[in-house]
Amino acid sequence: MAPPMSASAFLRALKAEGLTVVEVGDWRDHNRNHKGPWGPVHGVMIHHTVTKGSARTVDICRKGYASLPGPLCHGVITKDGRVHLVGYGRANHAGLGDDDVLRAVIAEQQRLPADNELNTDGNRHFYGFECENLGDGEDPWPAAQLEAIERAAAAVCRHHGWNERSVIGHKEWQPGKVDPRGYTMTSLRKRIGDRLG
Repeated sequence: MAPPMSASAFLRALKAEGLTVVEVGDWRDHNRNHKGPWGPVHGVMIHHTVTKGSARTVDICRKGYASLPGPLCHGVITKDGRVHLVGYGRANHAGLGDDDVLRAVIAEQQRLPADNELNTDGNRHFYGFECENLGDGEDPWPAAQLEAIERAAAAVCRHHGWNERSVIGHKEWQPGKVDPRGYTMTSLRKRIGDRLG
């Protein structure tokens, strides 16, 4: 169980991991904290955006939609490998998911159980990174973007003393979700584990 790091510590952790970070507007104070608590935090969740165009993607993730207000994550990782910080605190990214999965993430288990329930508030417990991609299984994931996803997740894990099993995909949390599509979470976790040593 860990309290979320401060916005300044989050920024420092990302930069220390070698990432190029873009601070968007009042990201430090842009959140959904009035809807419920953020924390304790237990892991990092990776998403794809189903959008095209970096500027449009960042704008959507910052502002959200009429039915789902922003921020929709903490950081947007664009195809060029930059991390755009759009919010900090509670964000509308994880939604309700499976309590068995959360327990497995907390225990850093090798295998995750099937996500077959919608009974736990993921927005409270996960850092979220949205990654620019159409999510159709054909839109490519450039090497710079995959490396940035690896580095961003590793930065958060390093700060909290977590290993790579604290990083999950949205599809591993919430029934019916498919993101991220186009690479496997197993391969991403291996990369993160190698980076963390």
